[in-house]
Amino acid sequence: MGVNPPEHPGFPHRSNLLEPPGPPGTAAPGVEAALDRSVHQVPIGILRPADSPRIGENLQHARTLGACGAVLPPILVHRETMRVIDGMHRLRAALMQQRDLVEVTYFDGSTEDAFVLAVESNIAHGMPLTLAERAAAAARIIITHAQWSDRAIAAVAGLDSKTVAALRRRGMPPEAAPAVRVGQDGKFRPVDPVAGRRAASRLISAEPQASLRHIARRAGVSPGTVRDVRARLERGEDPLPPALRTPDPAPEPAPGPVRPAPGGRERAAPTPQDRPAPAARTTGQGPGLERVFTSLCKDPSLRQSETGRLLLRLLEMHLPAQFRRITASVPSYRAGMVAAAAAECARAWQHFADTIEHGHPQ
Repeated sequence: MGVNPPEHPGFPHRSNLLEPPGPPGTAAPGVEAALDRSVHQVPIGILRPADSPRIGENLQHARTLGACGAVLPPILVHRETMRVIDGMHRLRAALMQQRDLVEVTYFDGSTEDAFVLAVESNIAHGMPLTLAERAAAAARIIITHAQWSDRAIAAVAGLDSKTVAALRRRGMPPEAAPAVRVGQDGKFRPVDPVAGRRAASRLISAEPQASLRHIARRAGVSPGTVRDVRARLERGEDPLPPALRTPDPAPEPAPGPVRPAPGGRERAAPTPQDRPAPAARTTGQGPGLERVFTSLCKDPSLRQSETGRLLLRLLEMHLPAQFRRITASVPSYRAGMVAAAAAECARAWQHFADTIEHGHPQ
């Protein structure tokens, strides 16, 4: 078989991976169009080392491949740079066999997409990537493919979507994050659904005859969301469904009348800060917390993960028995400071409750 030299490096790309990836082991939408399935034989010397998610090579694995004598699959190469995408151990085995030519197939996408394909290929077969290698790969994809959802990136890197979300928070400032992300199903969803619905509401009011797709494209939401917002506005309702609305603050109770204090002195009615909170709020627990806590402790998904066990420990600290045990230990001169800290913790728990109730788009 003759040698097929690589095309000129300046060739136009046939496709970029603008769509999100599918599950591990399957080529992402858009990848197939960028893959040249025909097999070429090229000189080993023109191939460049991989921009690989792996930290180093396993020479013993390469020796095993070289000694097995089996026909190995072609090496996947990025045509523009001639870098190996998948198959460095196969290339190393061919060098050990002192071969002059090696079989390759080409990928015609961008260098960023080539790295995504390298990660996906190494997740799907061959030597598994370590957790550190997968996390490092995901952190890089978050930067190069910021428009992909956490679930889409997790599918490529072989990680949990919550891990990807944590990597995104650490590695990308909020102002650099895109307002819309595309999921595994190819649909675009706003990161902030409230802002997207508000924007759609304003556009519908300004352009009542505009099409759903026109409004959706400008507001960064789906046509289905625009349809729902328009129907709500026509019924005179809030464009936000109840789950996305911020609860109205409870009205402050009216101050009571001024009552004479013992000894004939007048005493002002207590302010909200002076009033003792109800027992449920004072103890940091609502009705049935012990029953809910017992039920959560039986959930394997919580008991078998580090963050799940942390949540259970935090909830356990808010059981009535715990508060009864520590209340008496607070020194009187620190009561004000401890009370302020407890109030701050209460606000943090309320924010946490609102977050998990409303959820986040993936």
